[in-house]
Amino acid sequence: MTLSPEISARIRDYRPRTPSQWWDAVAEQVRATVAAVAPATCYEARRLLHAVGRLAVWADQQGLPREPGTWLRTETIDAFVLSGCANLDGSTVQTYRAWLRRTREALVWVQRGEAPPVRISSPRKPQPPYNKGELAALRAWAGHLPGQARRDGLALMALGAGCGLTPGEVAAIRGRHVDTACGVPVLDESLLGRLVACRAAWAPILTELAETAGAGYLFRPGRKVEAAKNLVSSWPARHQPPNGLPRLSARRLRSTWIVTLLAEGINPTVVADAAGMSSPSGLAPYHAWVPSLPREEVIRLLHGHRR
Repeated sequence: MTLSPEISARIRDYRPRTPSQWWDAVAEQVRATVAAVAPATCYEARRLLHAVGRLAVWADQQGLPREPGTWLRTETIDAFVLSGCANLDGSTVQTYRAWLRRTREALVWVQRGEAPPVRISSPRKPQPPYNKGELAALRAWAGHLPGQARRDGLALMALGAGCGLTPGEVAAIRGRHVDTACGVPVLDESLLGRLVACRAAWAPILTELAETAGAGYLFRPGRKVEAAKNLVSSWPARHQPPNGLPRLSARRLRSTWIVTLLAEGINPTVVADAAGMSSPSGLAPYHAWVPSLPREEVIRLLHGHRR
């Protein structure tokens, strides 16, 4: 499928309000990317130009390579919508994320010379949660690591098992994004687009880490760029716990957080909102790990109380 002369001209002539010195550095590649993927998406070219252009300028300012394949990595997109869109409302941020992820899919298929796939709305299968013994042992192990490794391990656990963040969100959190004014560590709502309060068991550690980090990142603060390939997953690969314990995994920590909340009977709507899901239906795969209530408790709940 080819572009019409009108669409081609629109792409060629597109220029955002971004300062010219920023835009000119990435303009050619942005236009080429949109021209390649526009026929394989259902979005208007002007929307793709706006989203991909904004992402490219942000990525360039972060020091990332000027290469569309790098811009459109999942972790780069996640980092961009977290920090590069901090001044936008939640619905706009989610729209940007959807446009960019669809662009990534289309680019992959175009590069392979294949038609775009049928879009199937099935969620990515979540990783199983850690059990209580594993989580306690991993926490003790991370707490005894030397120097920065200790802070990185505990930051990953506090933000995952304590706050339920995704890998991209873990990478973006800085010390200043943790607010303890109300007595409970609450993460920056404008950054995440939702309300997240840290679990009580992890609150002291998160508070300590935030105070130490200040304006820097909580996790792997020594990095030179905000988003990098395998930034989160490479740390557990280099730091493996002993005695047959499983590796730390941001996705498993998030699953642990979700399953723990559901097991405590917290309203699924509250859990879904805090997890950044569009509806409680996104929690369905996690219910397989939620333990069943004792028979007596089920009877009590069904019976209720007299008024």
